[in-house]
Amino acid sequence: MKIDLTDTTASKINKGLVKARRAIGTPAVGMVLTLVVVTDEENAYDALKAANDASREHPSRTLVVIKRVSRSPRDRTQSRLDAEVRVGTDAGSGETVVLRLYGEVSDHAQSVVLPLLLPDAPVVVWWSVDAPRDPANDPLGALSQRRVTDSYAAEKPVEELRSRAESYEPGDTDLAWARITPWRSMLAAALDQVSSEIVSVEVAGEESNPSVELLAMWLADRLHVHVRRAISAGPGLTQVRLETTGGPITLHRSDGAMATLALPGQPDRAVALKRRETSELLAEELRRLDPDDTYASALRFGVDRLGGIQSAAERAEAAADQPVPALPVRAVPEATPASVPAATAKSAPAPASASAGEGDADRPTPAKMPPVKKQEG
Repeated sequence: MKIDLTDTTASKINKGLVKARRAIGTPAVGMVLTLVVVTDEENAYDALKAANDASREHPSRTLVVIKRVSRSPRDRTQSRLDAEVRVGTDAGSGETVVLRLYGEVSDHAQSVVLPLLLPDAPVVVWWSVDAPRDPANDPLGALSQRRVTDSYAAEKPVEELRSRAESYEPGDTDLAWARITPWRSMLAAALDQVSSEIVSVEVAGEESNPSVELLAMWLADRLHVHVRRAISAGPGLTQVRLETTGGPITLHRSDGAMATLALPGQPDRAVALKRRETSELLAEELRRLDPDDTYASALRFGVDRLGGIQSAAERAEAAADQPVPALPVRAVPEATPASVPAATAKSAPAPASASAGEGDADRPTPAKMPPVKKQEG
C-alpha cells in the first residue's frame, strides 16, 4: 500500500503510517531497527531496492532521505517536505517512508527524521553516495549507533579511505570492507592448514576498487609482513599470493564467481567467491551493532604503507614532473697549435648540422686527432 503526502509534516507522516497499517491489518511489531538511507534522486531506486531486500532478514522501518536541489534562489528559500508511505509488499518486511526535502529543510534533515524513529530501537544510517567526511559528527550520523558508508561509490576511493581513517569513530563501517569478508574467511582457513612462515604478500585487483586496499591493509596489519598492491583488469579482487618458506599460497579468481585455492603439497581446489549484491552487503552490516575493531585496525594501518605498482596515470604524472636533463657538452682538447688564436682554441665545436665556416680549410689538425671530414652544405 502507498500513500502520497505533499507539503507535509512529520506528524502527518506518522498518522499516515498508522492509517496504512490499519488498512492492511499489520501491527507495528517485529521491526528490530530504523534504517536511514541518505541518497540522491539518481541512486534512490537502487538504494531503496537494496534496503527492502535487506529488510527481509532485518525487518525495519526504512527512512529514505532525498535532498532535492532547488534551481533558483527563490526556491532555495522555500522549505517543503514531500513523503511517500509504503507498507506491506511494497516495503519488504517492514515499512518505508521516502522523504524528499526541498529548500532550507534540506540542511536540517535530522529534524524531520527524529520524530519518525522507532522508539527504543537502534538506528543505522547508510550513505549510498556522497558520504560526509566525518560521519560520526554529521547531524544524521549523530542519531545512530552504526554508520555505513561505501568508499567504492566515491570519486577517489583511495582518498576516501584516508579520510575514513582520519575521522574514524567506533560504529563506522564500509561496504567495501563487507565485500572482502569471504576472502578473509578463505585466507584464514588456508593459513590454518600450513605451518610455514609467511615472507611477503601480493594482492591484485582493479585499480579503483578500495576493497583491494582494505584486504592488503588487513593482511599487513595481521601478518606483520610486507604487502604489495598490484593492479589487474578485474573484476574486483582477482588474486592473493602469499610467499611462504614452504612454497606459495595462491587464491585466484578471474571471473568474479569461482576461485582456485592452491596450497603447497596439496591439489588445487575450486571455491565459491561470488561477488555479492548491495543488499547482501547491507544485511551483513546490519547483523552487528557493536564497533568493528578489526576494520578499525586495518583502516588505521594506512594506504601509504603498502607497496605497489603505479598506475599508468600516476606514471605519466610522475614523468611530467621530472626535470628535462641537460645535453652533455663535449670538451675540446687543450693541445692546439700556437698559430690558432686562443679564443678559437677555447671555443666549442660547431654542431654537426651546421656547415663549415670560412678558414676551416687552413686550420691545422692536431697530431693525435683524426682528420675532420667536411660535411656537405
